[in-house]
Amino acid sequence: MKWKLNFKKNTPVTEKPKKTKTREWVDAIVFAVVVSTVIRGLLFSAYAIPSGSMEGTQLTGDYLFVSKISYGSRMPNTPLSIPFTEPTLYGVKTYWDAIKLPYFRLPGFGTIKNRDIVVFNKPDEADLQYNLPVDERTCLIKRCIGIPGDVLTIVNTQVYINGKPAPNAEKQQTSYTVVTDGKDINPQLLTDLHIEIRQQLAPDTYEMIVPTANVTTLKSYSNIKSITPVIAQAGMYDAEIFPHNPKFKWNLDNFGPLTLPKRGMTIPLNDSTLTLYRRAIEVYENNKVAVNGKDILINGKKADTYTFKMNYYWMMGDNRHDSLDSRFWGYVPEDHVIGKAVLTFFSTDSTQNIFNKIRWNRILRPIN
Repeated sequence: MKWKLNFKKNTPVTEKPKKTKTREWVDAIVFAVVVSTVIRGLLFSAYAIPSGSMEGTQLTGDYLFVSKISYGSRMPNTPLSIPFTEPTLYGVKTYWDAIKLPYFRLPGFGTIKNRDIVVFNKPDEADLQYNLPVDERTCLIKRCIGIPGDVLTIVNTQVYINGKPAPNAEKQQTSYTVVTDGKDINPQLLTDLHIEIRQQLAPDTYEMIVPTANVTTLKSYSNIKSITPVIAQAGMYDAEIFPHNPKFKWNLDNFGPLTLPKRGMTIPLNDSTLTLYRRAIEVYENNKVAVNGKDILINGKKADTYTFKMNYYWMMGDNRHDSLDSRFWGYVPEDHVIGKAVLTFFSTDSTQNIFNKIRWNRILRPIN
């Protein structure tokens, strides 16, 4: 060990031994993991579009940057987990849920607004059979259609917020019944117009998902006899649609009115409100709800009203007839919100060959 003299104090000082190459690499890797974990956990994360629920706004194969600071970074419920992994790997948990922290969110640059494209955890995985902490649930991406306190109604596919028609997304699409003259439709035409055949109903009749902007073009072809929007009739009960109760005869295209819960909002408790809001009260806000005759009990005490502790949002896909969204599992609680989709940084098309696989026109494309 080398010694050198400290002339100011006339005392010997030892020199620190130099780090080995291995130690330098280990330190660099640990530093990189810590920094990337902080960035991914608090600032931004990447997200890949897994399905067609947001077509044609966001395409399957798009890779996005999600801003967590736009709405405030959410602190993890399970802080002890393996970074950059799924909740389970080969059937083994990648997190330790012995330590669970309560919901907490840092201040952000703003709040969720109508028409924002939001990434969030899947609400129906709050059910007991999944047994997953909030931050370990599946990530979804949809457009926010309603914010806390909004009254949401859908009439023949058109969304109304507080009685006014909500602007439709520029590239929103839905399904149509298309009748032909019996001649085959050119597959290249369908590809060029971004049309998907959902099913063939008869030899000359198809259900197709057609971008709104391309309906007129499709009608112009001589072998197309008619194009009719597919709309579920008002008053037709669909058991798959929230709140999954025949008292509310709602369906995919005709729904509501439904008031979205807002933090601090108080509602009377009765058969109807309990049907609409029991999931929020019981599952998301962790209360024990019971019905004893005409009495409603919350945590063992009779209650005539309930005041919400969180804000709730309504999320829907732009591909209206091919999206599993709030119409099926209800509102999204604020503690499930991850962040705002802000940028498509890369995009690939799995249906194309290796030379045409990359969608160059979507790289570094802002999301709105």
